[in-house]
Amino acid sequence: MPTYRLITLGPSHYCEKARWALARCRVPFREEPHVPLIHSAHTRKAGGRRSVPVLVTDSGTFADSTDILELCDRQVSGALYGSGETRRQARDLEEYFDEKLGPHTRRLVYFHVLDEKQLVVDLFAPGVSRSERTAFDLGFVAIRGLMRKGMKIDRAGAARSREQALAVFRDVSARISDGRRYLTGDRFTAADLTFASLAAPVILPPEYGWPLPPLSSLGAPLQSEVRHFRDSPAGELVLRLYREERGQVLAIGE
Repeated sequence: MPTYRLITLGPSHYCEKARWALARCRVPFREEPHVPLIHSAHTRKAGGRRSVPVLVTDSGTFADSTDILELCDRQVSGALYGSGETRRQARDLEEYFDEKLGPHTRRLVYFHVLDEKQLVVDLFAPGVSRSERTAFDLGFVAIRGLMRKGMKIDRAGAARSREQALAVFRDVSARISDGRRYLTGDRFTAADLTFASLAAPVILPPEYGWPLPPLSSLGAPLQSEVRHFRDSPAGELVLRLYREERGQVLAIGE
């Protein structure tokens, strides 16, 4: 099987969703990280849009994380989503987390860190070219302004996103209150992978697929937020999923 090319913004949780699925389903890939704004030239050249992840394969370009998970699912004969009712639930939950969780954990964390230039530059730096890092460093103020405008990052937006993320965490906590180990029952699916990935910005799991700053290096308000999200059944689920499942690889046909 050829090695695919995954174009990313390294710390992006939607990119983490894709890289986790690719690794778990034994799809060979090479990650190509970029920095904000500059990344769009590479995604568009590859046939995608401005957003990441973009997966370039020998049969076309996949410019949506869900499309990438479906490609991975085919590689392992449906094992990522399961079948029947499990498959229906996994797809519904994935869409729910994509729409109701991912944008909000991103906005909340960016609200807290975008004033920390060195932290943000260092966060995106691994694996990018020296020229991109330099451009990001020199153009940071302008790029930050575009990020704030594009993602509507302000105090009011962050407050709304916090409440939305907490609502999803409450939903997940209620769902697993019957003692189930995974969101659709007794097996790991794309629903678990998606929830854990998109919740990761407010959990900071050590096993995340991109270097994240230690909790102690963050400002006190964000440290408090992370501890609050971690201290819930849903937060504990994210930590367990990363600890037990992030490094697992499925056998072909499993």
